[in-house]
Amino acid sequence: MVTACSKKTWDEFYNVPDNLSKPIYAELQAKGTFTQLLSVIDKAGYKNTLSSAGYWTFFAPNDSAFKAYFAANNTSVEKMDSSKARALIQFMLVYNAFNKNTIDDYQSSTGWVPDQAFRRRTAYYTGFYDDTMQNGTVVKTIQSNRNTGYITGDNNNKYIPCFTDIYFGGKGLTAADYNYFYPNTSYAGFNIAEAKVINQDLNAQNGVIHEIDRVLTPLPSIEEYLRSKPEYSEFRKLFDKYMVSFVLNSEATNRYKLLTGDSKQVYVKVYNTSLAFSPNSENFLKLQDNDAQQSSWTMFVPKNEVLLDYEKNVLLEYYQSFDNTPTSIILDFLNAHMWQTPVWPSQFKAAINFVGEEARFDPRADIIDRRILSNGMFYGTSKVQDANVFSTVYSRAYLDPKFSIMIRLLNTDLRYIITNPKAKFTLFMMPDAVLRAAGYNYDVNSNLFTYTSGSTTVSGESVRQTLLRILNSSVVSENLTSLAGAGITETYNGEFIKWNNMQVMSAGTQDASVAVNVDSTRTTKNGTVYYLNGLLTYSSWLFGKHIMNLGGTSVASDFYYFSQFLNNSGLYNATTGEITGTTSGTLYTVFVPSNAAIKKAVMDGVLPGNVTTGVPNLTASTWTAAEKDRVANFILYHILAKYSLIPNGKESGSFETLLKNGLGEVIPVTVISQPGSMLVNDVTGRAANVVVPQSNNLSNRTIIHLIDNYLKYSK
Repeated sequence: MVTACSKKTWDEFYNVPDNLSKPIYAELQAKGTFTQLLSVIDKAGYKNTLSSAGYWTFFAPNDSAFKAYFAANNTSVEKMDSSKARALIQFMLVYNAFNKNTIDDYQSSTGWVPDQAFRRRTAYYTGFYDDTMQNGTVVKTIQSNRNTGYITGDNNNKYIPCFTDIYFGGKGLTAADYNYFYPNTSYAGFNIAEAKVINQDLNAQNGVIHEIDRVLTPLPSIEEYLRSKPEYSEFRKLFDKYMVSFVLNSEATNRYKLLTGDSKQVYVKVYNTSLAFSPNSENFLKLQDNDAQQSSWTMFVPKNEVLLDYEKNVLLEYYQSFDNTPTSIILDFLNAHMWQTPVWPSQFKAAINFVGEEARFDPRADIIDRRILSNGMFYGTSKVQDANVFSTVYSRAYLDPKFSIMIRLLNTDLRYIITNPKAKFTLFMMPDAVLRAAGYNYDVNSNLFTYTSGSTTVSGESVRQTLLRILNSSVVSENLTSLAGAGITETYNGEFIKWNNMQVMSAGTQDASVAVNVDSTRTTKNGTVYYLNGLLTYSSWLFGKHIMNLGGTSVASDFYYFSQFLNNSGLYNATTGEITGTTSGTLYTVFVPSNAAIKKAVMDGVLPGNVTTGVPNLTASTWTAAEKDRVANFILYHILAKYSLIPNGKESGSFETLLKNGLGEVIPVTVISQPGSMLVNDVTGRAANVVVPQSNNLSNRTIIHLIDNYLKYSK
């Protein structure tokens, strides 16, 4: 009697109460509408798992869903093998229990973040499979599970997409985004891939069940989808041939042998780490364990005929095949089609790819295939992503091996500037042959630029800086569509070049009396490229020497009187060309008063000479101390510091000169620039016009103008 009583009490205390939820398997049995699913669970060998302790989310297709699935695939439970059944169950089985309110929460390492997730890790993974190495050998392979390689113990589980109204609202998405991928399913505010959740939050002892109206099969990864689609084989070939390594892995080999008894060696398929992502990795960046819940990859893939045409006319214009191109070209092309973020169809223009560019596709006109896959979004396209490095002025050097030295220079200084498609540029090309003829080269062994003169070769930073200055003088921040006629323009480093009927002149070529001719031109998305037969070198002379050269030896030159005052002023070093008060590397503008203007200054008592005739006294030995000061101040007041200005209408305002007052304050002038004319006003209100036909003289970081009046200062 006591024993019987004790057993009853024991059972009442420890037995599961009748009103407590049963395990997932039993709950499905009790519903009576999941008979086909239960049969598939049995065949998959998952009855025990779903009847035991655990913490799962199970997306459960009802009998109607299986009826449709069997009819569409001409199959049945009886025809289905255990591996197929297991794949179905594992893919619809998600780790951890999530109801509708929590299934879109991101499980961050610092805590749950509400409404930021749209993907969940499933129990399904691909495992070992056969793949083909570059030499044609078929090997047993396992996918990389990181962007940079493989971590033992991570099965690279696939993810299933989950779409909720709260997540969509927070991301600015609508039903149109969902139906773009799933046109045959209505968006209900709680969808799992192409299925609708028709009965949510069915609690079970070991998790949560969500009843869905479709059977969901394992989604392929981006790599697996590419491998199954011959229409994208040319794009996939770029990965397989140039971006993939098969790395022998002893731990994976041992595991394979343990599971199968087969002693085949197993290789990990690893992608180049410079790619935006590994298309076979299911784990997103893995900066946190669950970061794949809230983000995924995206890849846009052009169909074969489109890609082959682009390769022929753009990427391989100067190469026989990709075997000969720099790897960077292939990387840039592929990365331009890869995003480290989900790209929704309504947000193409806002989504930035791995090379910093938006998706340049029309979701209605340019997309021929769209998929949400296990590790990201996939768009098949009827055009290529028009990447900046292949369509701007930069491309003409990047894609042509005859400009290998120039492209190295551009990559260290100007690449991200001149690849901006919204800005306009003119690029004057620097061929390897011309650079080498001038003594310049690049040593790939030392990774240094070199300069050879005679039997002496130097290398290092000084050579690089010399070449960069030449390069910067070959880039103009506007699009010069024609070099017919004559003109002058500012280059990227603030110096100037001139042209006259397809001949281009820099200060250096002017010094050397060298004519640099335009051989041909190309038009790009953001400007014009001119192919030259020489270099736009800079002048090694300081601008004082150029003033002296302009002055000549007689009044036949309108620069003569000013040059002579400079020569005798004590400011000028005839050996070096340096003018006291100037600094190497600084930009300058010199306003040289004409001979007539100098004579007016003499008559006004500003400069020494005959006040009646205006003939200047150029003999310094006869000047008084006061006259010497006036000459020096006069010269300094006609030199602008920190700016090189031409009459192009771009820069006007107050500019400092080299002259300072007794308090050390700069005495300025005011410049009013217009296209084709320039007016200079001094502090006393006097005005001088730039005599354009005799102005725009090039010098070392300096421009020299002739003006029709002198500038008067007040100290």
